[in-house]
Amino acid sequence: MQRTRDFLRSLGLPGGDPAEAPTSTKRFPDGAQYRVEIPSVEGPEALEAVYTEADARGVVVHRVSQGSGGMLLTRRELATIGRFARARSVEVSLFARPVAAWDTGAASVASAGGFFAAQARGTEQLVHVLEDIRRTADAGIRSVLITDLGVLTVAARMREAGELPPDLRFKISVQMGLANPASVRIAEQTGADTYNVPTDLSLAQLAAIRAAIDIPLDVYLEAPDDLGGFVRHFEIAEIVRVAAPVYLKFGLRNAPNIYPSGTHLTPTAVALSRERVRRAEIGLELLHRYAPDAVGSTLPAADLAVPAAVEELV
Repeated sequence: MQRTRDFLRSLGLPGGDPAEAPTSTKRFPDGAQYRVEIPSVEGPEALEAVYTEADARGVVVHRVSQGSGGMLLTRRELATIGRFARARSVEVSLFARPVAAWDTGAASVASAGGFFAAQARGTEQLVHVLEDIRRTADAGIRSVLITDLGVLTVAARMREAGELPPDLRFKISVQMGLANPASVRIAEQTGADTYNVPTDLSLAQLAAIRAAIDIPLDVYLEAPDDLGGFVRHFEIAEIVRVAAPVYLKFGLRNAPNIYPSGTHLTPTAVALSRERVRRAEIGLELLHRYAPDAVGSTLPAADLAVPAAVEELV
């Protein structure tokens, strides 16, 4: 195996997962090691609930993400979300939909079809996802969640060509599934601005990926049941040490998957969002207990993809 390990090193990749995960010296532009993300914030009411709860608990939430996609938000709702996020100087990342799991194809629901569910299926769906990104960006949102490598490739070219705003950020979803330094580096080189790693990676595996790339990693401290249901709160200090710069992502075990969400599920979305913030308070308490010198970003942070002001419906 040594020749292969040596060749990996010649490419600037680790030759193996380190026996002792080294401390990352990489940081966010403001010098911070970590930020906090609350996922599955489905709609304006859930967004407001996150920050009401965060204020009450003293939790700084830098970014929220949403899984139902910009396509299931009205222009008025997109405008409401944008105004709220601008007032708080925080980032909102909306899923780029639709993908195969929402399509008429059967492969994504087959027993071995989980991987296909997050892919853009055929050229027409590629067009639809890119149009969803364009519509979301036109509404002022400056961060979109991408699962498909082809979508990322074309969207990055559109950003370079001025077809999409130059300050639009591409946050890669855990559903892309790339799980080793070489493949995650491809996402970075293609145009990814942050990368959500699979939920079950060890500290050594996180360290190996961190050594290969510079963009922030998004790491679930608590994963939804359909992503493993892992609760890694006692690892939080080591994850910050090894993976910085890192978005600490607080999902929620034993919670329903409500994608696609809507007004029929608003009370559930609000309740789940509040509990995710509570989980974040627990995680941060443990971080401060075991790594009291760990540095988090304050708000505002200049590099956060805060929604832009655009002409809105009145």
